Amino acid sequence: MDLLRWLEQTAPAEAVRSTPWAYSSLEIVHLVGLALLVGPAVTFDLRLLGVGRRLLAVPAAARLLLPTARWGFALAAVSGAAMFASGAVEVAGSGAAPVKFALLGVALVNVLAFHRGVYRTVGVWGDTAPAAARAAAVVSLAAWTGVVACGRLIAYT
Repeated sequence: MDLLRWLEQTAPAEAVRSTPWAYSSLEIVHLVGLALLVGPAVTFDLRLLGVGRRLLAVPAAARLLLPTARWGFALAAVSGAAMFASGAVEVAGSGAAPVKFALLGVALVNVLAFHRGVYRTVGVWGDTAPAAARAAAVVSLAAWTGVVACGRLIAYT
């Protein structure tokens, strides 16, 4: 709790709390970031699961979708951290926050494991992704859906 209280006392957290429109503007940036992250991630996950396999190869889908997802993650992470800092004690006390952060951890570990593991052999997959890639897609879909749902629930729990 001391760390959370300290975080709330930092200059950026105070600026978010005291500047008109700061928090609501951060919410907008956060939502745009989530859209840019989750939309391409879900599309890529569905491609790994076989949707559109005859239309677009996995490497092409990755080149088209993943850079946008990375930018979306950056926007969501920065804006989310700023919003969290401005009310860290209250947010951390929410019933949904620990679940959101745990699912965010699962999603990030999944992304790292996917890219450092099975994705290294993407050039030889053909039309169908291997089982490990499909499993990563299922984990990704569940984790990001949970992150978004819990993020909304923070205000109500």
